[in-house]
Amino acid sequence: MTIWIDADACPVVIREIICGAANRTGTETIFVANSFIKLPPSPHIRFMQVPKGFDVADNEIAARAVEGDLVITSDIPLAAEVMEKKTEAINTRGEPYSEDTIRQRLNMRDFMDTMRSSGVQSGGPPPLGQAEKQAFANALDRYLARKSKQESK
Repeated sequence: MTIWIDADACPVVIREIICGAANRTGTETIFVANSFIKLPPSPHIRFMQVPKGFDVADNEIAARAVEGDLVITSDIPLAAEVMEKKTEAINTRGEPYSEDTIRQRLNMRDFMDTMRSSGVQSGGPPPLGQAEKQAFANALDRYLARKSKQESK
């Protein structure tokens, strides 16, 4: 089991939560980005720098993630792609992507892209609050606890 992080847009506070969980559980955790990010020294945490370019980090994660892994990303197309491989995915607000909702999220993303390209300013997502940070930490802990139970069987 590996945790893959689409790290280019991963907030620092979420990165810290991930690193703490990786060290606490001994879970292999790989941050993938096209620019350097500072991570704490750990035998469980690695950084993979990929060349700059559109979706290069996403493509690397999609190519390497396998069934049973977890992908942490706010990129809905990446989440949809890895879910086809039976890889679980959550966003940085702790919301799991599911087979039931991923198509709806892709459609909404495409709609918002169309609106932005026609000049409508929608703004970005609101900043992470304490509730979102806690929701993310809880979702990550649930995944790790479930995987730990499966591996101990």
